[in-house]
Amino acid sequence: MFTDKANKIFQEVIKKYHVINTVDQPFENGYLESDLIEHLLYRKCWIDTVQWHYEDIIRDPQIDPVAALKLKRQIDASNQDRTDMVEYIDSYFLEKYKDVTVKPDATINTESPAWGIDRLSILALKVFHMNEEATREDASEGHKAACKKKLDVLLEQRVDLSTAIDTLLSDIEKGDKYMKVYKQMKMYNDDELNPVLRSQK
Repeated sequence: MFTDKANKIFQEVIKKYHVINTVDQPFENGYLESDLIEHLLYRKCWIDTVQWHYEDIIRDPQIDPVAALKLKRQIDASNQDRTDMVEYIDSYFLEKYKDVTVKPDATINTESPAWGIDRLSILALKVFHMNEEATREDASEGHKAACKKKLDVLLEQRVDLSTAIDTLLSDIEKGDKYMKVYKQMKMYNDDELNPVLRSQK
């Protein structure tokens, strides 16, 4: 199944990140560009993992305002990278299934395969960090028990989401579903579409 591969790669990425465990560490993809989908999945989860930790840092109540503004810019850039990677992954699937004959009664899904994969990547991070909390030696037994319950729910959610993604890909392959890629057309980073940026020109 596709998600077996994706979940394995996501776990590889998260484990690799936490060896050094800092947002400014250098990135090196674990897969060659010739292994296209693996390469894209690895990069996607790395972006998500760094952003996860950006979000932790910016919530520090003692953060220096100048540092916070710089970090906000980094989060904005990371969000754009994340969206771009989703579109690259969907483009991969469009190319893969371009010769499929779509059935007359085929329907479109509420989200594309890559947006489901985006959720799966974030879920891998939730599982990793909730497991850390459920096993943290300096935490109370009550804290660990509560986090273990949450972890069980996250693991069930991963099974359900993985099944849904694999079913969607199978349906697209059979022509029972079809997909489109809608560019996100984010406006806030565009100096022609964001009125604040436009006024600075």
